[in-house]
Amino acid sequence: MMSESTPNMQQHPTALQRFKESHFWHSFKADRVAQLSFIIFVTYAVLAMSASFIAPFDPYDASQIDIMNSEIPPSWQDEGEASFPLGTDAQGRDMLSTILYGTRVSLMIGLCAVALQALLGIVIGLTAGYLGGRVDSFLMRIADIQLSFSTLMVAIIVLAVFQATFGTELYQQLAMLMLILVIGIAEWPQYARTIRASVLAEKKKEYVDAARVMGFGRLRIMFRHILPNTLSPILVISTVQIANAIISEASLSFLGLGMPVSQPSLGSLISSGFEYIFSGAWWITVIPGVVLVVLVLVMNLLGDWMRDVLNPKLYKG
Repeated sequence: MMSESTPNMQQHPTALQRFKESHFWHSFKADRVAQLSFIIFVTYAVLAMSASFIAPFDPYDASQIDIMNSEIPPSWQDEGEASFPLGTDAQGRDMLSTILYGTRVSLMIGLCAVALQALLGIVIGLTAGYLGGRVDSFLMRIADIQLSFSTLMVAIIVLAVFQATFGTELYQQLAMLMLILVIGIAEWPQYARTIRASVLAEKKKEYVDAARVMGFGRLRIMFRHILPNTLSPILVISTVQIANAIISEASLSFLGLGMPVSQPSLGSLISSGFEYIFSGAWWITVIPGVVLVVLVLVMNLLGDWMRDVLNPKLYKG
C-alpha cells in the first residue's frame, strides 16, 4: 500500500484559471466603461453577422424593394409604418435591414484591412528590428515615405485611377477587395515601427542568445521566440486601427469611392441620404451616422483601456 504521506501531485492551473487571475481580467471587471464598450461592440458584431437571418428584408434582393415605399419616416413619427421601424431610404429599402447589412460590410472591411496591416507590419518590423543595419535603414525609410502620405490621399488617388482605368462596373464588383487592399497597405508602418521598437529591446535578452547558441535559425527565433513577447502593443494598435479603417471606408464611400449603393456600407448609406437631409428625410443619413459614431467610439474606448492596462508605464492601479 502507498503511504498516506505521499505528496499529491501538484496540479497546474488551466489557461482559464490563469486568465481569471490575470491583471487584464481584474482590470476589465473594475472598469465599467470597458465592460459597456465591449458589450456594445459584441452586440454590433452579432447583429451584423446575423443580418441574413434577422433583417426584415434583403436589401440586395430587388424583388423585395418597392420604390413606392421610398422615404417613409421611422415608425415613431406620424407618417411612419410599423413594418419599417427605422423608415426607408430613397430607393424604398428598409433602413433597419440596410443598416444591419451595412454594419457587416463595414466591420468586414475594417477587420480584413487591419489583418493585412498587421501581417505586413509584423513581417517588416521583425525583419528590420532583428537584422538591423542597412536592412533596417532601408525598410524604415520606406515606412517614413509611407507615413508622409495620408491614408485618404493614397486611397483616393489609387481608387480614382483604378475606377477611371478599368471602369465603374468592374470597380463596383471589386470594391470591397480594393478597399481592404488600399486601407491595409496604407497603414502598415504603424505596426512596423511598434514591432521594430519591441524587437530592438527583446533581441538583447538572454533567451534570444540561448536560442542562437542552440542553433535555431533566424526565422524561428523571430517568429517563435521574439514575436510572442511583442503581442501586447499589437493588440492595442489593432483595436484603434479597426476604428480608423472603418472611418476611412466610410469617408471613401461618402466621396463615392467606396462601396456601391447596391452593396451598402455605413458610409455609403450616409452618402446616399445626404442630399435628402434638408428635404425632411433626415433619418436616411442621421441614423446610419449615429450607428457609425457609436461603433467607432466604443472601439476607441476599448483601445484606450487596453493601452492603459497592457502598458505598465501608463497604467495606474
